[in-house]
Amino acid sequence: MGVAGRGCPRAAPALLLLLLLLLLLLTAAVPPYRGRAEGPPEDVDECAQGLDDCHINALCENTPTSYKCSCRPGYQGEGRQCEDIDECENELNGGCVHDCLNIPGNYRCTCFDGFMLAHDGHNCLDVDECLENNGGCQHTCLNVMGSYECRCQEGFFLSDNQHTCIHRSEVTCNHGNGGCQHSCEDTAEGPECSCHPRYKMHSDGRSCLEREDIALEVMESNTTSVADGDKRVKRRLLMETCAVNNGGCDRTCKDTSTGVHCSCPVGFTLQMDGKTCKDIDECQTRNGGCDHFCRNTVGSFDCSCKKGFKLLTDEKSCQDVDECSLDRTCDHSCINHPGTFTCACSEGYTLYGFTHCGDTNECSVNNGGCQQVCVNTVGSYECHCHSGYKLHWNKKDCVVSCDLSCIVKRTEKRLRKAIRTLRKAAHREQLHLQLSGVNLEVAKKSPRTSERQIESCAMGQDHGGNQCVSCRAGTYYDGAQERCILCPNGTFQNEEGQITCEPCPRPGSPGTLKTPEAWNVSECGGLCQPGEYSADGFTPCQPCARGTFQPEAGRTSCFPCGGGLPTKHPGATSFQDCETRVQCSPGHFYNTTTHRCIRCPAGTYQPEFGKNHCVSCPGNTTTDFDGSTNITQCKNRRCGGELGDFTGYIESPNYPGNYPANTECTWTINPPPKRRILIVVPEIFLPIEDDCGDYLVMRKTASSNSVTTYETCQTYERPIAFTSRSKRLWIQFKSNEGNSARGFQVPYVTYDEDYQELIEDIVRDGRLYASENHQEILKDKKLIKALFDVLAHPQNYFKYTAQESREMFPRSFIRLLRSKVSRFLRPYK
Repeated sequence: MGVAGRGCPRAAPALLLLLLLLLLLLTAAVPPYRGRAEGPPEDVDECAQGLDDCHINALCENTPTSYKCSCRPGYQGEGRQCEDIDECENELNGGCVHDCLNIPGNYRCTCFDGFMLAHDGHNCLDVDECLENNGGCQHTCLNVMGSYECRCQEGFFLSDNQHTCIHRSEVTCNHGNGGCQHSCEDTAEGPECSCHPRYKMHSDGRSCLEREDIALEVMESNTTSVADGDKRVKRRLLMETCAVNNGGCDRTCKDTSTGVHCSCPVGFTLQMDGKTCKDIDECQTRNGGCDHFCRNTVGSFDCSCKKGFKLLTDEKSCQDVDECSLDRTCDHSCINHPGTFTCACSEGYTLYGFTHCGDTNECSVNNGGCQQVCVNTVGSYECHCHSGYKLHWNKKDCVVSCDLSCIVKRTEKRLRKAIRTLRKAAHREQLHLQLSGVNLEVAKKSPRTSERQIESCAMGQDHGGNQCVSCRAGTYYDGAQERCILCPNGTFQNEEGQITCEPCPRPGSPGTLKTPEAWNVSECGGLCQPGEYSADGFTPCQPCARGTFQPEAGRTSCFPCGGGLPTKHPGATSFQDCETRVQCSPGHFYNTTTHRCIRCPAGTYQPEFGKNHCVSCPGNTTTDFDGSTNITQCKNRRCGGELGDFTGYIESPNYPGNYPANTECTWTINPPPKRRILIVVPEIFLPIEDDCGDYLVMRKTASSNSVTTYETCQTYERPIAFTSRSKRLWIQFKSNEGNSARGFQVPYVTYDEDYQELIEDIVRDGRLYASENHQEILKDKKLIKALFDVLAHPQNYFKYTAQESREMFPRSFIRLLRSKVSRFLRPYK
């Protein structure tokens, strides 16, 4: 096979026009021959014992029968001799936009005056000199690319030092010749300019232009004068050539029969002098065609979108990002909105960290409303009663269990109901019996049938098609009508398959009853309202006495304020109606024993004034400190661990909510053999401080002396991509006791090491980060997921249609990558 197996040379040129996904697939189609044969088992580890003769700037790799030397990144050679690679010598200038400085084993980019190096280490950003001391300008400072200009207000002009301004009334011919190019004469109105003979005044009133017709006046005859004049014009035109100082042109110069002709590239316009090119600000005309934002650049312009939108492949239109279509957006439900999204949790769960859902501890708020015992469960809670009590129908109050006389009365009630049912059946001359679990029917005449005999159903069931269906809650089976019907007003039924409905408890008046199909006693109407109670929770009700309150409807008692506290009035509905001795602020609760405000303990919060409890944080979250006032201060501290072999995320705890203080997370990535690691940091948010209290570091091992791939303690909103300098990574994130911020979500992928040269070439090119459009690609979670999926498993490219692939990247990004993939394939074509 040899190197010819690296790709399909005939097919590659045509397919290079596709996106990076396909291009990487092409290079992945047939891996290069590695030239390694199966050998005997490992013997002596020359590298570990120091028996190798690898160069000091080389890595030693043990093999089954020997060892292999390979030069470190930034060096070249066969391993026993390594010399520094001058990255700055290649045609890409090491990926540096301005100057490239080679250093042993690496290189560094520097910028021209007026520019500063960007965070990616390659791109150069314009320095806005006007931000500091107004650039030294007396009046107006105007920042331009790589420099700045001072300008003066109306009635002033710029002095020779290009910074201070002089009022025109103060100008005389003694000040810079009054601004005149030739002669200057002081007048009452100020300096007046004039030109030498053979020149005429420019429209600006100060400059002078040569008059070409002056030569005709000194000739002896018209014929001779014209001939000599033509010679002078030709002589001047011959002297003005593109070979000398580019003909005076700013950009493109072309020699013509009438002299030099200057032109400007696309994005520039030729000025009145016919030589100078001025940048066109495309954003001034219809916003450059951009949907949202337009930013003018030298010779061009860039469109960008508002947060929550993405730029389409036409590089002008913006489309809403449907975050809900992405994985890992919300724990439960996701609702997309233009430019944003919201997460919602199922009942019994509370939202925290913007996207996560944790079990709500209902028992932490007023004991869940339970009169006696509250037991929290995942997604819900239950009220229990002490011995001798049983749960009321409202599932919260406890009532005394039924004694012997109570049981007798209930038995009599059931018997009377059974007798009524038997009478109805006897009237119809049809009985339904159940013996030993078998349903039987005894009838004087056969039940009504259709053309074919339908099997009889059990009590409380109706025919639904060809099968028997139990009457649902809120209905009962009417034998006379032989079907399920709604419970009439004043009755309810909370079970299925019943033949009667229960009467509502002591209805106050027909007007308080709800509509038919009441399936629960609480739907009967006439419930006691908040601030009221009765023996069974129904009317007639009485208000809660002073010193007690009740926030819910249908209750049989009221809660005491505690500590002998009175309420402001009867019928109180919350603890806030209790007349406490002090008013507690958020983050505190009122202790009815000590009558003092106590800070909410860690793991709880209270957002309101005057409460007698704190709310427990949802799920496994907790707070950094006591006295918390908001659910946003509840944070999940879980992080770290062994990461996957192919793709995954390095994520700060509680992301995208703020990470907790005083936390430490450690991850490790151990790729399978012959795979390398690619990491993209879309953005990272850490507190700005001098002592780097919070930091993220990626190294080969936990040792501080091991090879470091990435380290930061600052916020960066510009993305960066890089490959690991080691084959495995040890990653640590640490925050101090007082800091918190949004943190990071960093995706990674492991790829076949045969593509190391290509991947390095791409991520080290400053043009990858220079355009805002390219930066947004590295922040696009859907795109990164698809790209990493194909990098990790090239065969997965076929999951994406050609149309989907084309729509993933803007054209400028394709152009950037096409040359790199082509160069990667060129040696094997």
